[in-house]
Amino acid sequence: MNIHTRLSCLARDVFGLLNRFGEFLPQLGLRLLLAYEFWESGLEKWHGENWFADIQDRFPFPFDLVPVDISWRISTWTELIGPVALVLGLGTRFASISLIILTIVAWASVHAGNGYNVADNGWKLPLIYLIMFLPLLFGGPGKLSLDHLIARRLARNGTTIQAPA
Repeated sequence: MNIHTRLSCLARDVFGLLNRFGEFLPQLGLRLLLAYEFWESGLEKWHGENWFADIQDRFPFPFDLVPVDISWRISTWTELIGPVALVLGLGTRFASISLIILTIVAWASVHAGNGYNVADNGWKLPLIYLIMFLPLLFGGPGKLSLDHLIARRLARNGTTIQAPA
């Protein structure tokens, strides 16, 4: 076997291994990082004072119509339950869309007028979070998830459902 053939086989093997890891590792990384970030925010709300009354007029419609106490509770519980779902990979698309909506409301009401920079409480982090959610929303949670396990079981039992990626 010449050097060109050996290098070609090695590249094929390495890329094959990367492809196998790519079936679960990137989505798992996104899920864990997003879960950590939103869990921290949820805990801050859980232990903190409701400051939504100060910014409710900046909430986009229809969220500006919801009483601030209810908005606070919805936000807090979304930021506590959503991360648990992301870690488990259970209801990942539902958790993702819920946290995307929460992020859009936060962007509009807290970050939009502060520029781009994180140091100025700008909209850089909400933008990063939204982009990180896209693979989970459109591609699913990956193979290392309860969503994938449930979909495989249902498919094995004859139920027609597409397994999340």
